[in-house]
Amino acid sequence: MSLPDDWQRRRRVIGHLARSVASTALLTALYYLVPLDRQVGLGTVLMLLTGLALFGALLAWQVSAIARSEYPRLRAIEALATAVPLFLVMFAAVYFLIAKEYPASFTESLTRTDALYFTVTVFATVGFGDIAPVSESARVLTTAQMAADLIVVGIVAKVLFGAVRMGLRRKGIEEDLEEEP
Repeated sequence: MSLPDDWQRRRRVIGHLARSVASTALLTALYYLVPLDRQVGLGTVLMLLTGLALFGALLAWQVSAIARSEYPRLRAIEALATAVPLFLVMFAAVYFLIAKEYPASFTESLTRTDALYFTVTVFATVGFGDIAPVSESARVLTTAQMAADLIVVGIVAKVLFGAVRMGLRRKGIEEDLEEEP
């Protein structure tokens, strides 16, 4: 006996949403649990660049998965729920390390939560309020994050939506919103 179509659709949506929430929660938990006790230097820069390269590889894999997915829109939501938090916690970790080693880099000392808050503030382009970069290195990193934010918001969104279109075309659906749960 098979489940009714509506129930199967709900199960798929719930499954995709649960994986999205779980990946965001896991990345956030890792951000708080991973020891961040290294000194800031070339290793920190390499860590961030490696993280950004992994972010790019994750997105490339996600685009392919979206285009092949039976439900590309849901897969794209799942991809964003993984990629964006990863992007944010990478910058938050570096801000935390800079603030810990060079306390005068920001207008106030940063806890991990403060660093994440600052990162999201920069990402959301709401401007600086209580926390702002003061040192040149903190401003350079913040500027780099702003540029990367524009790439993530603009280009990555366009690429993911393009993958959704490819997946829909593969299924023989152009823009029929009723076909996917």
